[in-house]
Amino acid sequence: MPYQQDCSVLSLRALNEKAYELILEAPDIVAAAQPGQFVHVSCGEGHLLRRPISICEASGMQLRLVFEVRGEGTEWLSRRTKGERVSVLGPLGHGFDVAGKRVLFIGGGIGVPPLLWAAKRAGSADAALGFAAENRAILMVDFAKVCGEAALATDDGSLGRKGTALDAARELLEKNEYDLICACGPEVLLKYAAQAAEEAGIPCQVSMEERMGCGVGACLVCAVKLRDAHGEIYMGHVCKNGPVFSAEEVVFDA
Repeated sequence: MPYQQDCSVLSLRALNEKAYELILEAPDIVAAAQPGQFVHVSCGEGHLLRRPISICEASGMQLRLVFEVRGEGTEWLSRRTKGERVSVLGPLGHGFDVAGKRVLFIGGGIGVPPLLWAAKRAGSADAALGFAAENRAILMVDFAKVCGEAALATDDGSLGRKGTALDAARELLEKNEYDLICACGPEVLLKYAAQAAEEAGIPCQVSMEERMGCGVGACLVCAVKLRDAHGEIYMGHVCKNGPVFSAEEVVFDA
């Protein structure tokens, strides 16, 4: 059940030139949240549409969100100060199913934050994380604490190996056995993560990133092609049917 709360800002800090960590006091949302879900955040007067932000972590009364500045709304959010209040709707959507499983998490860019809480809930976890460059990397210390192995890759080779999160994931798949792959990031990353899981003979869950309007399945903005149990293609919605899907359900266009 989603809640709408005016949440007090506990802290906000920059993680790099684009990414910010926002900690909110949101007891009702936290109590109902599961890894992989998201919240819809109001970004001030003049911005009619809320912004969807994945839940990075939820504990006690604190909701941890990590987001990138992408426009005027998230720019407004990045300037909040301690004690201010922000309207939040959530938790929304379906999350990851990782309990008791050995999971390889594959994340690219701002797709990394929603994997952290899921990694903490898994039976055991390794991670393959990819960023554009060292100065765009986030949450590396957090994943190092949670995961047995946390392999890093950057497009320019400034941190970890040169390449993508998928290149780092292949190295881990070659030497370890997993029950499940969970991935979040650009659609092309999700497509190849699903292929890697199929080759390894294990299931894959993917968290889709799409623009949203309402966040509850009414406006139809975040439409995505899905495949039912009989192989028939139909249009679903990331906010309502996802954002986490079994990779077998998704028809990838990338």
